Amino acid sequence: MAEQDEPRSLDELAAEVDENGEAPSEQTSAEAAEGSDDLEILKRERDEIRDRFIRALADAENTRKRAERDRREAENYGGSKLARDLLPVHDNLRRALDAIAEDQREAQKALIEGIELTMRELLSVFKKHGIHPIDPKVGDKFDPQMHQAMFEAPVPGTKAGEIIQVAAQGFMLHDRLLRPAQVGVSSMKEG
Repeated sequence: MAEQDEPRSLDELAAEVDENGEAPSEQTSAEAAEGSDDLEILKRERDEIRDRFIRALADAENTRKRAERDRREAENYGGSKLARDLLPVHDNLRRALDAIAEDQREAQKALIEGIELTMRELLSVFKKHGIHPIDPKVGDKFDPQMHQAMFEAPVPGTKAGEIIQVAAQGFMLHDRLLRPAQVGVSSMKEG
């Protein structure tokens, strides 16, 4: 019996084939059924492991994509709080430049030039970091996605929903609204 438990070569197995071309039956039908059941169990286990492996690969790929998206968002939008905090600086520089009378321009030329250079530098930094102004004009159509109505007034010669005054520029950070433009809107009734 110990001899049969050892692995045999193909030549030895071929020598045991009888005259009808069939191998001698060493297994009983119960042993064959048990081997068949074991094979089915192994196949089910293999299929289950393959399924878990494919799911694990899909989870890993989803995690990689999510991490890449989070990295991109952090890179593009991580500075939005700082950008929002800098917008009043822009507004104050704009108000300072708008308040300068023509007769003061020559007398305060160096000071005004310094303010203008500071404003250009600030706008350059904004552009470098994906901050773009929303600059509506009087007469443009009010867009609630980009504009914030600060007031409404019935102004003759305008249509309802037209911008009648721009109080402050708005800003976008890449494709997200950082601050809406603050505008006055006509409430003139048609008729």
